[in-house]
Amino acid sequence: MNGELIVVDDVSGEFAERVIEAFHARPGETFSLALSGGDTARRCYERLAADGAAQIDWWQVDVYWGDERCVPPDHQDSNERLGREALLERVGAANAVYPMRCDDGPDPYQLRVGEVGRFDVVHLGLGPDGHTASLFPGSPALDADDGRLVAMNRDPSGRNPHERITLTFSGIARGRLALVTVEGEEKRSAFEAVRRDDPACPAARIRAERVVWLVDRAAAGE
Repeated sequence: MNGELIVVDDVSGEFAERVIEAFHARPGETFSLALSGGDTARRCYERLAADGAAQIDWWQVDVYWGDERCVPPDHQDSNERLGREALLERVGAANAVYPMRCDDGPDPYQLRVGEVGRFDVVHLGLGPDGHTASLFPGSPALDADDGRLVAMNRDPSGRNPHERITLTFSGIARGRLALVTVEGEEKRSAFEAVRRDDPACPAARIRAERVVWLVDRAAAGE
């Protein structure tokens, strides 16, 4: 398993604390945060909005996304919508917001990520099938060239709907800190695959300057 494992009772609270710490330790003037999607992410962002309201200067935060479904921004499955509802609308502002746009293809976001250089924090989740971001088992983006930071992708099994745009493993590796949040017994099998470095589990391939897994007891099997 790559990275540090921290088993906690309160994943969203620990996530918020880690992001706040990273903000205050940032090496530059601005702080770049790449968001995720899903129910765990929603809880994490609501907690970050509450706990970070007075501890983060949101005018110094640039917000990105690690992946997006190819749906309109106001669609219920949109990660952009989730990030805006759970975080951005609650904190009131950010220095800059860079949503992913499938219609543009991967190259504009590739250029944007290249200009960032390094994300201060990349937030990731874990699917029951072992996917992270929109990097699904057996999908084409798993084999992207090292220089490809952003790619279009889809789940070949059909379990996860919609075409996607996603950071590749090389894009994720641009993170100074990758925070991977995992909650619930339904994630236990996938997390066990991560722990044994199962090559068929995409999330087992997460790399960054520092990787921290924030996992609740149900997912950790404790």
